[in-house]
Amino acid sequence: MTPTEPQSPTATPPPLPYGTPEAPRVAVRGEALLEFAPEIARLGVSVSARGTDRRAALEDLTRRNARALELVKGYDEAVEKLETGSFSVYPELTDKGRRERVHAYHGRVRLEVVVADFTVLGEMTTALADLELTRVEGPWWSLRPDSPAYREVRQEAVRDAVKRAREYAEALGTGLVALAELADPGAENAGPPDHGGLVRAAGFARGAAESAAPELDLEPQRQSVHAQVNARFVMSPPDLT
Repeated sequence: MTPTEPQSPTATPPPLPYGTPEAPRVAVRGEALLEFAPEIARLGVSVSARGTDRRAALEDLTRRNARALELVKGYDEAVEKLETGSFSVYPELTDKGRRERVHAYHGRVRLEVVVADFTVLGEMTTALADLELTRVEGPWWSLRPDSPAYREVRQEAVRDAVKRAREYAEALGTGLVALAELADPGAENAGPPDHGGLVRAAGFARGAAESAAPELDLEPQRQSVHAQVNARFVMSPPDLT
């Protein structure tokens, strides 16, 4: 008598990703591209000093850095963030001679400024550029990382996905009955999250100055935000006869 082999439990078949004739699916990609006014502007400020004496160069750099910080802080709440990005002091050696000799000492401090009130931005930019051995770069316009603009463009991409799927279903003479899946592109690969599925983007008191620098007229650059979303819907079976 042959012993009876144990019965293996019946495995649940995996769901079919593309639906069935009784429950067909439609897969679409929703997209949205919206423009928003920028919320912040970033400035890069480099303060420099140079001299044949190391201590004197360092003192000049310290003084100029303090002056730049004082000027930026004078704008109070118009400045959202003020940070020192980097600091360096290094010797410049002579090219000639058998012995290494220091020709001069160079120093530099890099400041990162984030401005939220654009009404003072032109004045601040030229005031900083008017300081001794100070270089100003920017502005770089952007939205805040937690801007509601990202939420708005994501929702618009979802609405676009629903609209596309409904149009496909209507072309077959049927309609949507359920949402099967909604995901950011590449979400299955566990990639790093982004802001939008896929995102492709008053006056204040100022520090005292020897003479007022001319105010630069700056026009904020509108920010484009692009979002994509993948969606799958279940349709009612169409009559293809």
